[in-house]
Amino acid sequence: MNGVLVRSVGCGCLLIFLASLPAADDFKVEAGYTILFDGKDLSGWRYPGFKGGDMEGKTETPDKRVAVENGAIVMRATDDKGKGGIRDLYTSKSFDRDFHLILEFRAAAKADSGVYIRGPQLQVRDFIRRGEQKHMKKFKNDDWNELDITVAGTEAVCRVNGERLQTMKVPAKGGIGLQAETGKFEFRRVRIKVKN
Repeated sequence: MNGVLVRSVGCGCLLIFLASLPAADDFKVEAGYTILFDGKDLSGWRYPGFKGGDMEGKTETPDKRVAVENGAIVMRATDDKGKGGIRDLYTSKSFDRDFHLILEFRAAAKADSGVYIRGPQLQVRDFIRRGEQKHMKKFKNDDWNELDITVAGTEAVCRVNGERLQTMKVPAKGGIGLQAETGKFEFRRVRIKVKN
């Protein structure tokens, strides 16, 4: 009887432990979209700063400012020497036709970042706690928010969680960039559909 009780308690503890583990990301890329970040390394991206360059197969920039952690690109507030400021990560590829870019971002309190669309920067921030974009009712503090960018010609229409963020003029050619500025910022599920 005691053996049965011990096994039952042991199985119960194991189930509780397994239930407490984070769930695997079951995200699947939509048909027609190409993944720009696979959640494992920075292949397909360039870090153009000092000692930077092609990030193929790497999980961290030379200054440790940008790293892949738990399936996300993490923009840290400072580098390995404690220096902050603006640092950028760019796609190796240029996107010179109309496209639809979708990604998710998570901002630490009052963090400031951005997404470069063929050069010009779209400000992406912890909007609500910074007192900005007060019209956004679906923005989630300390959680993942979806950024949706549709580029047609030289116009980019940008939305966060389906709500309009901004419409901006962009060049006809160029890559996609992610910015580290202030505070911790994370990006994941970065994918693009280029129009024919």
